[in-house]
Amino acid sequence: MIQDLSRNSSHGDHLLHWLKEKYGNVPINFGNNIAVEMPMVRLIVGMKPETIEDLETAMEWVQFNITHLLSSTHIGQESSYLDYEAKSFLAGLCDAVGMEISDAVQIAAYGFPVGEPDVPNVELGMGTMDTENKATILMVGHNVAPGIELVDYMREAGLEDKVDVGAICCTAIDLTRYYEGAKIVGSLSRQMFYIRSGLADVVMVDEQCVHLRCYDEAKKVNAPFIATNDKRMCGLPDRTDDPEEEIIDDLVSGKVDGVLILDPVKAGKVAVETAVRVKPIRKGKSAVPDKEGCMEMALNCNGCGNCQRNCPNDLPLVDGVNAAKQGDFSILEEVFDNCLDCGRCEEDCMKGVSPLTLIMFAGKEKIRNETFNVRVGRGPIRDTEIRNVGAPIVLGEIPGIVAIIGCANYAKEIQELYLMAEEFCSRNYIVCVSGCAAMDIGLVKNEEGETLYDRFPGDFDRGGLVNVGSCVSNPHINGAAVKVANIFARRPLRGNYEEIADYVLNRVGACGVAWGAMSQKAASIASSCNGMGIPAICGPHSTEYRRMYIGRADDEETWKVYNARDGTSDHLVGPGPEHLLTTAETIEEAICLTAKMCIRPADNSKGRMIKISHWMDLERKYKGVNIPEDLEKFIRVEADIPINLKDEIMEYLESVGWEEKEIVDPTLFEKFCHS
Repeated sequence: MIQDLSRNSSHGDHLLHWLKEKYGNVPINFGNNIAVEMPMVRLIVGMKPETIEDLETAMEWVQFNITHLLSSTHIGQESSYLDYEAKSFLAGLCDAVGMEISDAVQIAAYGFPVGEPDVPNVELGMGTMDTENKATILMVGHNVAPGIELVDYMREAGLEDKVDVGAICCTAIDLTRYYEGAKIVGSLSRQMFYIRSGLADVVMVDEQCVHLRCYDEAKKVNAPFIATNDKRMCGLPDRTDDPEEEIIDDLVSGKVDGVLILDPVKAGKVAVETAVRVKPIRKGKSAVPDKEGCMEMALNCNGCGNCQRNCPNDLPLVDGVNAAKQGDFSILEEVFDNCLDCGRCEEDCMKGVSPLTLIMFAGKEKIRNETFNVRVGRGPIRDTEIRNVGAPIVLGEIPGIVAIIGCANYAKEIQELYLMAEEFCSRNYIVCVSGCAAMDIGLVKNEEGETLYDRFPGDFDRGGLVNVGSCVSNPHINGAAVKVANIFARRPLRGNYEEIADYVLNRVGACGVAWGAMSQKAASIASSCNGMGIPAICGPHSTEYRRMYIGRADDEETWKVYNARDGTSDHLVGPGPEHLLTTAETIEEAICLTAKMCIRPADNSKGRMIKISHWMDLERKYKGVNIPEDLEKFIRVEADIPINLKDEIMEYLESVGWEEKEIVDPTLFEKFCHS
């Protein structure tokens, strides 16, 4: 987690100083609809930033804590498991501050959308770039600064009709927040597919989530490679101070196949001019053989199975390669959407066979024709929206906020996220998305040819599908929960962490889902939710993190609270939420668990009835479970029972000896009681 905390904060620090140098001390102004801007910085650091220079103080707080947190992991330091876990919460909160700073400076300096729910949809998919008629530039990473400069130069030089710009990972989302002509090629699991297929004339990378073999892949297809960040230099010569024309000539002629340029303005110009000049030379060269070449490659396979053993998703690669020997690529085509594009299958092959390349050939039509859409990242949630939904969320009448975030490290097909998002949007939950998850949700169309972004609005309201932006936009989701406490419940915000987190835990039905969590980034973002009292569910590959915050539903002593109305203690409220951080094995299990984890102690009976109705319906739909075995823990009084299920639930409750419980105003702290 500390690794990712440092990664996000260094990203924010780089943007902060670059944008201050370029634009000056820009004010932090999110417009008339947002008076409570940057709620996480206000809550955790205890300051209200007015300009981007003020954010330097907040960033210093983050960097101070990084040093001390890193020190605490050294041998001979922290001995208490509880204090150690508290430090992991602190790391998550620091990450929230670092990410919020990153997005705030982008919004302030670049004029990104500021909470507009009706932002446009933009093109999504590997088939969106005009490879036939335009030179194409692929950007990969998270730091959008070089991409912005590239677009500015392209506009100034009048080259928009000659160059198509697309990106992978969070740079893609942030670039579309600035330039409507940018294309989102896809999530991080599309890098090898796109570059090896030869669809990019120039590859430009910045930082984070860049495949280690991007540079090698670009060389295979004669695509000049430009690194732009000191955290990923790829062993390339530093040409930052060289004349632009000299760099361009060297790249176009093939004298060098890659360069490092640490000046975003220069990198942008070099990328555009190089792409225009190199396109007629490289002629879309691909590293994927034709059918005969793929069959010849497959014939080298001796069936050892190394490829399948290395595959994180255990895809049927041995059978697929054997079928390819006879010219049958159907098995490999079927697994295309289940492939993580990691390349592990080809690394240990003793015979030089690349199952990944064969999958690319089998899915070549999907690659070239993959065209969908995604809503542009809107940024923060408006104060006016919080006023509209605050009461229904706290009372439970809006059944929950479901935040689908994280990487593309899925255990099955990429379209699983669509199923989850559609289910909860249709049930009037508020669904928030960001990063790679926001992209992958858009990769499915219904029978009418509509994606979820066509079908559901972008408002932060029941049934809304809210794309807040890239990974650094995630604090807008946490921030929405914080603003419910501040704007709706009138809890003081600045530096008031204990009270706000207690309020969110007990009253705001929110749950994060990092279904494809891959990097430390996803773990740290999950921890930033946990520290605010918001539970998170990760996918099956996330067990590699080897840490969970699992509740003991059977231990009633751990579910007792104070009643804030009269100060009395030991009130049993039940396990809501049951866990703070857990995993699910299947998307069906995750959907059911998400509905359950939105239950809160402060739900009124109408809200609890709505939440239980959804939870039970999902259990029956996806798991075939008629009545959850722990249902009695979540029903306090008869009025909590869904009317249409009352008879069968009452029969079950009587069989387990259920007794009514008092509905209280819950808090974990005696000092927050009114008496």
